[in-house]
Amino acid sequence: MAKITILIHCKDTSGIIASVTNFIHKNHGNIVYIDQHVDRQNTTFFMRCESVFNPKTFHYENFKSVFQELIAEKYEMEWQAYTDDYKPKMAIFVSKYDHCLYDILGRYNAGELNVEIPFIISNHPDLKHIAESFKIPFYHVPVTKNTKEIAEQQQLKLLEEHGIDFIVLARYMQIVSEKLIERYQNKIINIHHSFLPAFVGAKPYHSAYKRGVKIIGATSHYVTEELDAGPIIEQDVARVTHAHSIDDLVMKGRDLEKIVLARGIKLHIDRKTMVFNNKTIIFS
Repeated sequence: MAKITILIHCKDTSGIIASVTNFIHKNHGNIVYIDQHVDRQNTTFFMRCESVFNPKTFHYENFKSVFQELIAEKYEMEWQAYTDDYKPKMAIFVSKYDHCLYDILGRYNAGELNVEIPFIISNHPDLKHIAESFKIPFYHVPVTKNTKEIAEQQQLKLLEEHGIDFIVLARYMQIVSEKLIERYQNKIINIHHSFLPAFVGAKPYHSAYKRGVKIIGATSHYVTEELDAGPIIEQDVARVTHAHSIDDLVMKGRDLEKIVLARGIKLHIDRKTMVFNNKTIIFS
C-alpha cells in the first residue's frame, strides 16, 4: 500500500476535518492515523493525517494538485504531503565529542532511523575513524575566525550536491551560519544541556556541581539565529543528589543528550513536528 502523511495548519474554522477526510475517502484512501490541535489563542488549526492507498490506482502528484485546488485554497492552508517510500537524507555535523554520534550511527545501523546518511562533516579530524567503521564518508572542514566563509561554502556545496533534507548537530561546537540556517529553516536539529537553573560556559557540569543542583537535563531543538533559542522538539531530565560526582553528572548528562537527540531526530523523520511562532506542535 502507498502511505501518505499530510501536515496542515491554517486559520481555525468549521469543516476542515470533514473536508480533508471526505477528500481522502473519495480518492479511495483509508485513514490509519489522524490527530488535530487548535491553538485557541492564535485561532490556528493543526492536523496530521496518515492514509494508505492502492499503489496501482493512486497517483501522488495528481492527488497533491487536486488537494491544493479543492481543499488547501478553500481554507488558505499551509500544508505538506510526504510518501513513506522516500528516505530523508540526513547530514551529521560533529566536533570532538563522540557520544551522540555513536548513538545515532548505532540506531541507524540497527534500522531504527529511516534515513540515508550521505556524509558526516566535522571541524576536527578526531572522529573520522568512527565514520569509517560505519562506512560513511567523512569530510574534515576546519573552521577558524579567518576561514568561516570558506568553510560555509564547502558545507553548502556538500549539502546541495547530496540533496540533503535536514542536518543534525551531534555536539557540533560551532555557531551555524545565518546562510545555512536560512537554507535549512526548521531543518537543523541541535542538542544542548539544559540545567534548572541553567549554567553556561565551557564547563557547565562543573558549575552545576558547585551549586549542588538536584536536576539536570537536555533539550533538542531546531536551530535559529538566536543561539539555543529555537523551537523545542524534545526534552528530558534526570535527578541528581549531593552524592553524585562531577563525572557522574557528565555521564548522566551525556546519556540524556544522546537519548533526547535521538528522539528529536525520530520525531522529525516521522513527520510528527510542526513549527509555528517559534514553538512546536508534536504529534503522538
